[in-house]
Amino acid sequence: MSADLEAVERAHGAQFVPVANATLPARFTAPRTEWSAVRQRCGLLDPRFRGLLRLTGSDRVTFAQGMVTNDVAALKAGAGTYAALLTQQGKIVSDLRIYVLPDELWLDVPADRTAAVRAALERFIIADDVEFAADDAWTPLVALEGPHAARVLLAVTGEATDLAAPYAHRELRFEAAALRAVAVTHGGENGCLLYGPPTLATQLWQQCHAAGAEPVGMEALDVLRLEAGIPWYGRDMDDAMLISEVGIESAISYKKGCYLGQEVVERVAARGQVHRQLRGLLCAGTQVPPPDTKLTADGKEIGWLTSAAWSPARDTVIALGYVRREYWDGGTEVRVSVSEETTARVVTLPFYSKS
Repeated sequence: MSADLEAVERAHGAQFVPVANATLPARFTAPRTEWSAVRQRCGLLDPRFRGLLRLTGSDRVTFAQGMVTNDVAALKAGAGTYAALLTQQGKIVSDLRIYVLPDELWLDVPADRTAAVRAALERFIIADDVEFAADDAWTPLVALEGPHAARVLLAVTGEATDLAAPYAHRELRFEAAALRAVAVTHGGENGCLLYGPPTLATQLWQQCHAAGAEPVGMEALDVLRLEAGIPWYGRDMDDAMLISEVGIESAISYKKGCYLGQEVVERVAARGQVHRQLRGLLCAGTQVPPPDTKLTADGKEIGWLTSAAWSPARDTVIALGYVRREYWDGGTEVRVSVSEETTARVVTLPFYSKS
């Protein structure tokens, strides 16, 4: 799959960069052009920055319910949710997306966390009727994103999708084979991630492109997801972080009952806010600060940046970073310690919303 698809992508101008265990397009044209494709038309992404784990067995739902932070048991087939897998100490193994199928449970995880998530879960499979599917019959093939994504998908598959709810999914047909389309965004627009047999990746990419989808690389995607306030594991969170520090409240159910790391999550919630949390920052000037750039205020260090980029949507440098609670209120001004010290203003995420 990857060699054929990479050859096609290269023929369309792709310059590549290593991501997890894959080589993915960094850019095809200017990142600003690719950004515009997603915001105004339809972008075509190579989604191998995501990995898929499939749970089977009669206990798969109850097992997952006791492992992850969100409510899996409440979901019906065709629905999904955002969640996280934690350690017993409440630290983040990975964030993930969960999709419920009639006979399987799919875990959509960052590609470079696939092995860690599997290993963490396997430690707790003892007497449960749960196992990981051994085949690669399903894999992420392409992702479409933008106002015209549904139009492109209709042109390629001949079927309209009505996936209004986030993480909703359904089966489609392509070249007499089954695909699964999931409503998921990677950059804040209407998005659709398509799964299917690996052998279909190249043909599906080509037909989506012929139907009007424009190739988009990882550089533009990084800007898009920052504007949408979407943190990435390995950049904006890691296994040293508590989920409450990352601020991804949509991944947590406080009503579902016991799960791995729940005691820590509940204790933090009961005692009030954590001492630091991921926040958005609008930076003065045109210099994009590197990761780990220190934030200061009142003559002391009060946090650090995790990701930054020039935002076409805001026409300024935007960043995600961890800020101490005394300084994280919207409108607070902090200092950014780059080669020439400048200022940044804390803002409420996201930087951009299609609404």
